Amino acid sequence: MPEKNIPFLDLKHQHKSFKKEIMKAIEEVVDSSQFILGSYVKKFEEEFKKVCGSKYVLGLNSCTDALFLSLKALGIGPGDEVITPVYTFVATVDVIIRAGAKPVFVDINEDTFNIDVKKIEEAITKRTKAIIPVHLYGLSADMKPIMKIAKKYNLYGIEDCAQSILARYNGKFCGTIGITGGFSFYPTKNLGAMGDGGVLITDNDGVANLVYKYRDHGKSEGYYFDVIGYNSRLDAIQAAILKIKLKHLKDWVDGRIRNAHLYNKLFKGTSIKTPIESGKYSHVYNLYTIQVEKRDKLKEYLSKKGIQTAIYYPIGNHLQKCFSYLGYKDGDFPVCEKITKKVLSLPVYNSLKKDEIEYIAETIIKFYK
Repeated sequence: MPEKNIPFLDLKHQHKSFKKEIMKAIEEVVDSSQFILGSYVKKFEEEFKKVCGSKYVLGLNSCTDALFLSLKALGIGPGDEVITPVYTFVATVDVIIRAGAKPVFVDINEDTFNIDVKKIEEAITKRTKAIIPVHLYGLSADMKPIMKIAKKYNLYGIEDCAQSILARYNGKFCGTIGITGGFSFYPTKNLGAMGDGGVLITDNDGVANLVYKYRDHGKSEGYYFDVIGYNSRLDAIQAAILKIKLKHLKDWVDGRIRNAHLYNKLFKGTSIKTPIESGKYSHVYNLYTIQVEKRDKLKEYLSKKGIQTAIYYPIGNHLQKCFSYLGYKDGDFPVCEKITKKVLSLPVYNSLKKDEIEYIAETIIKFYK
């Protein structure tokens, strides 16, 4: 088995086939001198609306601000609590704190990596105002019981869809089940900009109206400002690029799913624990993450064999130094702490070749023999 050189993500290959189209779009924006919001952002918002079926799509600088502005638009702030999974990218927690509220962590399900629905109610207090479920790695959280709990306790459901564009739950597009959904266009995402970018989607008129103002310093029109706002705008160049890439998104996601299924087939009957899928929720594999013993040694071994891998994430947020003031300690979230020692994400991008996947799988299997 000859050694190969396989990057974790190959964006050069992705852009190669339509680089001229992208450069033309950038040139058009440059010639227009319309760099912030404007017609290019509006056009992308309209195209994204066709994909997600949401009433409102608002282009922003990041998914982080989509979540933050959701909290602000819903009036969540000091004295309030927001429930979220302990195992997620730090930004999900940051936005709660930025809004002035307190994050309350819930452990995760070992098989899905998403919030453990059975543990949500015990975390609810009189101060709880919202739940932010995260559709981690591209797999939807179990939204039906989550929204049932939210309705029972009069809570908002705000979906963190940073990694889950095109993922569905019982046929519904992730992000359209709660009151808002936030999406990331960070370059490594299935739909990635060439810089930062994101959108907030919602069917709620009041939320959309406020976020429309919040994203541009609170502006209603011209130099008239209705609320204290923020600088959360999507750049026109990024919108023009995203509009082009959006046309390719389904093919890219289909390729990731195909590659993930090949991995699953190759790992069948081994000790490698592979991601799950079900008829209830689809997986779009922004990350293909396995669970293994001796994870760190395996990662080092794969690196020597020319295979780049990544760890998403090596520590639960309850143990992050920046959140130490919340008072959580080692042992508080046993499932999270268990899987942080086992998770390893493998290359899964759509241009990955069949023989490269076979090489990766064979190399991993060989490590455990």
